[in-house]
Amino acid sequence: MFELVRTDGRARAGVLHTPHGDLLTPAFMPVGTQATVKGVPPRDLLELDAQMILANTYHLYLRPGDELIARRGGLHCFMSWQRPILTDSGGFQVFSLSEMRKIDDDGVTFKSHLDGSMHRFTPEKSIRIQENLGADVIMCFDECPPPNDREYNAIALARTHAWAVRCRQTHQRRDQMLFGIVQGGVFRDLREQSAQFLIGLDFPGYAIGGLAVGESKAEMFQVIEWMDAVLPEDKPRYLMGVGEPTDLLRAIARGVDMADCVLPTRLARHGAAFTHGGRINMRNRAFAEDDRPLDEECTCYACRTFSRAYIRHLLQADEMLGMYLMSIHNIAFLLDLMRRARAAILEGRFAEFARGWLARYERACQTNL
Repeated sequence: MFELVRTDGRARAGVLHTPHGDLLTPAFMPVGTQATVKGVPPRDLLELDAQMILANTYHLYLRPGDELIARRGGLHCFMSWQRPILTDSGGFQVFSLSEMRKIDDDGVTFKSHLDGSMHRFTPEKSIRIQENLGADVIMCFDECPPPNDREYNAIALARTHAWAVRCRQTHQRRDQMLFGIVQGGVFRDLREQSAQFLIGLDFPGYAIGGLAVGESKAEMFQVIEWMDAVLPEDKPRYLMGVGEPTDLLRAIARGVDMADCVLPTRLARHGAAFTHGGRINMRNRAFAEDDRPLDEECTCYACRTFSRAYIRHLLQADEMLGMYLMSIHNIAFLLDLMRRARAAILEGRFAEFARGWLARYERACQTNL
């Protein structure tokens, strides 16, 4: 299922084999929460060579319903995407509801954000929903606690481990890979305890959950380093919810294979673009008569075809085309960064590549402030 091709320091290049094709790692997965990467057609994702996308169990369960999707052949058929798909368990979304949910050892009762109706997720139900959706990679139902609360993390960890056992027992589809999710906040002993417990269940892959949710960047990278020392070398490591370019490179340097985030499309909707000259705000007046592309080093449709001046005009006029062009560019930027990182690992020059890329990008970001 996973083939580790080469390591360069702690950075890894591999291949995750799935029923819908191979994922070349390290890889960034654009997020398609409601069976669509917001504002970007599958045609464009194919042109950008996005190899795998993520969809959301909680949202698709509520609307249009996992059973409806199953009757239409599963997510791949429903959204006309024949490359690999990963679904999360719904755990993060349920726990982020805060005042709208109640947790017990058996599962979570929550109120829909759409209409206030009451629902309940258990590990068994999360797995059944994900089996109906039919993704290539699915996730265990877990609890995502506040990262710095040790007492609550210990309680939540016991619950997450018990739920992982139930997910493992419930999962029946052999054409899906079920990943365990390591939790434990910013506490090394809890993280290592979680990793060892899940390794004992022999999942085909392991996610590092509960990060990028309020802890410092230093704490996040420390946790990733701990996990690199513990998680099996022959299984993929998936860092959940991280999409800042500098964070992705630093995570890869610490042994991460896969990552996902809504950041590229969310930033696009607010007028921000990743460029090799740093992140820029395309609503700024300075771009009103700028005839350069968004990024002169990018070959995406937006950069091949349109000027900064035109894209700024679209954004100022609240035209959907502006947000669409920004979205495909930001996704293209991260996918290209992953391809460059993989090539550098395969050629044994990742440290040099990452050091040079980070220095240039961060210097440019400081200049743009």
